[in-house]
Amino acid sequence: MTTQIHHVDHELVQAAAHVARTRCRGDNHTMAAAGRAQGGRIVTAVNAYHFTGGPCAELVLIGAAAAQGVYELDTIVAVGDRDRGVVPPCGRCRQVLLDYFPALKVIVGEGDRVRTVLITDLLPESYVWADHQLDAE
Repeated sequence: MTTQIHHVDHELVQAAAHVARTRCRGDNHTMAAAGRAQGGRIVTAVNAYHFTGGPCAELVLIGAAAAQGVYELDTIVAVGDRDRGVVPPCGRCRQVLLDYFPALKVIVGEGDRVRTVLITDLLPESYVWADHQLDAE
């Protein structure tokens, strides 16, 4: 695995942190995500926790972005409420993010070790759903 580190989009981290501070309330919304569209626009979202499961902030962000006409994301970050800082995506989110945006950059790490890596570096030797679909003839 060759990890390629990219510039950290601090404005994106700040946008997610702001949403986590101002919009996360109680146990239902504990994580915020921010994504930068290829054109530079920032889209934000929060998770929707429920005891039966529920979508993580990163997955809600995909739907929120599409609802706003944003279909290509360049970079994404998730931040926890109560000043928990940057939180890496869970395994399910890593797979979905890879399937939707195979060239996506993800901000991970904590404190002064925050860095931006490719989604493929977070999910090495991954299953790429599109690679296993039969071509319609």
